[in-house]
Amino acid sequence: MDRVFDLLDRYWKWVVVGTWLALCTYFVMDRWNTIQYFSLPDTDDNMRMSQVRALLAGQDWFDLRQYRLNPPFGANIHWSRLVDLPIAGIILALRPLVGGVDAERTAIAIAPMLPLLLLLVSVSLITRRLIDRRAYPLAFITLFYAGSATGMFMPARIDHHGWQLALLALSVAGVADPKRARGGAVAGIASAMSLWIGLEMVIYIAVIGAAMGLFWVSDANERKRLSTYAAAMGGGTAIGFIVFASYANRAPVCDALSPVWLSDALLGSALLFGLTMFSPADWKRRLAMAAAAGIVVAAFHALMWPHCLSRLEGISPEVERLWLSHVREARPLYRHGWQTAVAVAAIPVTGMIGWFLLAWTRRQDPDLLRRILAVAAPLTAATLLLLWQTRTGPAAQVLGLAGAIALLWAAVPWTWKSKNSAVRVLGTFLLVALGLGAAAPAASYFYPVRKKKPVELAVDKANRQCVSLWGLKPVAKQPKGMVFTFIDLGPRVITVTHHDAVAGPYHRNGDQIADVMNAFRGDEAQAHRIMAKYRSDYLLVCPNMASATIFTSEAPNGFYSQLSKGRVPTWLTPVSLPKDSPFRMWRVNR
Repeated sequence: MDRVFDLLDRYWKWVVVGTWLALCTYFVMDRWNTIQYFSLPDTDDNMRMSQVRALLAGQDWFDLRQYRLNPPFGANIHWSRLVDLPIAGIILALRPLVGGVDAERTAIAIAPMLPLLLLLVSVSLITRRLIDRRAYPLAFITLFYAGSATGMFMPARIDHHGWQLALLALSVAGVADPKRARGGAVAGIASAMSLWIGLEMVIYIAVIGAAMGLFWVSDANERKRLSTYAAAMGGGTAIGFIVFASYANRAPVCDALSPVWLSDALLGSALLFGLTMFSPADWKRRLAMAAAAGIVVAAFHALMWPHCLSRLEGISPEVERLWLSHVREARPLYRHGWQTAVAVAAIPVTGMIGWFLLAWTRRQDPDLLRRILAVAAPLTAATLLLLWQTRTGPAAQVLGLAGAIALLWAAVPWTWKSKNSAVRVLGTFLLVALGLGAAAPAASYFYPVRKKKPVELAVDKANRQCVSLWGLKPVAKQPKGMVFTFIDLGPRVITVTHHDAVAGPYHRNGDQIADVMNAFRGDEAQAHRIMAKYRSDYLLVCPNMASATIFTSEAPNGFYSQLSKGRVPTWLTPVSLPKDSPFRMWRVNR
């Protein structure tokens, strides 16, 4: 066994690469049909592909508007070109060899798995630096049970979430680094790159920044970590703004890297760097200086950018009511049922227990204790945020991976020391099941799964069929035109057909979202006016799709409900589709 541990330690990089290749092979085999049928699983994945195509077709690097939504004005998309690059690169490299269709299929298979390697390296570094140099393979087993996180790296999941999760793990690996200057630089660069992509991780980035400051407060010798972090964070954020900020993001918007967050990052980084030039011997003075710096940054943000003190999306109450309140991932975890809650929260909660237990056992080592508590801080924030929105689940699971292994390393030796054989056997078994993430799935088998109602099964079937190539092929055969359809269908329509659409689920386009939602909820005359406003050529609906159930339940006398009952106005002419088509389509007579 010692020989095995020695090999795991000595050749850990090869073990990580081998694990990555094995996971990639498994993922491709598991999602082969998804790749073959170009089944991009999310609206954002479809929009990402449309953005990449626009870039390859010559659209300006800094122009991120999607002109096939609401043409000729386009939809304002707040994303970054950084995530487009690997997808575009794969397509450009393979298109001359295999053609455009297969080049895109290959790109959607490979691109999402690239950040998985960075994630595995980062989690290995965290585990090796804080727990044990040989414990990292156990974290890979735990990843298998982290479904919310793992799903972000699967083939066809080409949106930005995988990259942000990997960069978050890399930031934490920098926090865990015993080499102060290197750790600060890595945490700063990774945090800045995450901001280049988006603001989803901004809370954890802020927690990591605070941890860097508290390192210095607790030990003046940590100034090297703080100074390199501040320089890397400030400089990296500035470079990202120059290279990746779109024309729209050069305005003081709140939902992307803009002058708002650039100025905050630069001011905060400058203040942190300035603190390290003084480093008084008394920790109380250092704490006062760090607190003053934090107050200055907070006051600057509040006074300079008061419009960014509320929800960063900046949507109207109407759009919140009509659309965002129905987005499942924007709901608290406790509103998703106990099985979903357990599956999402098991690893984060286990990880929190593991880190704090390990901190207790390592309390005699101040340097190690600081790094353990600093790594536990963003995990604690992510776990608590599950009570606000379920979309924090993948980040919480990624941050909890190494912590779950910490539980094993800290608690299993205690069970082995017990004189009671039952405690030794059952206690060790239970801890291993908890630490590896297998306990929650195993426990769920003892509870019967609620049988879905016929209505729910019909919704599931419609949600699958209405985004399929098979279902949309007859729609694509119609002469090109503007398609008025559900918000969640817009990105898929523009990605796999030649048609344009009115809108997708992107908050900067609140007027279009509100118009589409009101058209289906309101009366016939209002629907006709709104469709004419967007010069719609077609009306496309998918009965039983999740969006449709909202309209029928909340607006039983609305336009869509009337359509579903067969009450079609005279200004709509039916378009002939196959009998087994999941869609109903009409030409709009304007």
